[in-house]
Amino acid sequence: MKPARISKHIQAPSSWQALSNGQWASELLQARLDEWCPKIFGYHFLKIGGLSCELASMHCNVPHHIHLDMTNPHRNVTATPEALPFIEKSIDAVLIANQLEYSADPHGMLREIDRVLVDDGYLLIGGFNPFSLYGITSVLPWKRKKYPWCGRLFTPYRVKDWLGVLNYEVVHHESFAILPATKHEVCWAWAENALVDYFSSLGCMYFIVARKRTVPLKPVKPGWLLRRRLTTAGANLSQMGKGAHSKTRSQDKP
Repeated sequence: MKPARISKHIQAPSSWQALSNGQWASELLQARLDEWCPKIFGYHFLKIGGLSCELASMHCNVPHHIHLDMTNPHRNVTATPEALPFIEKSIDAVLIANQLEYSADPHGMLREIDRVLVDDGYLLIGGFNPFSLYGITSVLPWKRKKYPWCGRLFTPYRVKDWLGVLNYEVVHHESFAILPATKHEVCWAWAENALVDYFSSLGCMYFIVARKRTVPLKPVKPGWLLRRRLTTAGANLSQMGKGAHSKTRSQDKP
């Protein structure tokens, strides 16, 4: 397995139009986002990258949306994902759509997101699966320099492993779009429904929803142990009382 961190800089796409079949991919990811947005609550929702900025989140219950990128016209904050200009634990939800593939240090990006995300906050990740009909076309010489194949595609299981190291709980994982986009949408939809139950792990795209979990520094003692100690102490006191009472009676006898 190749290391995740590299020294080469890869320019991330600033718009879905830069990707091959970008509109098709954005519509599929938008459908998953629309399903999860009503389940997220908080005050601040951060979208990282130009692709995330172009995804709508009108059904989200979080009032303040932050669009972070370097070049996308929809941005309202100009910064890089590796150096987020926010204080610790100030963001309630983060969306990164196809950003890990173009990061020289994806581990560092996830650690930076973990720094600004509140406890029990949501992290939504979308990406392309390298082990799919869409991903394996990166071996073709005329595809290697085009988006999204010019980036480093990571499997969803590797991304979930990174999240586990940071103590995130994956609450939802879905792989979809087993067949690449075609001009015949009706035939594509029929084939997709027929294959999804058998080859879902080979989907061209994946969508992961994870929650940040924290372990308290001071562990809470279980209640049954405390009750047991109180019961034992009460029993000892009663035995001591009985012993003292019997001793007094024996002393009172002539």
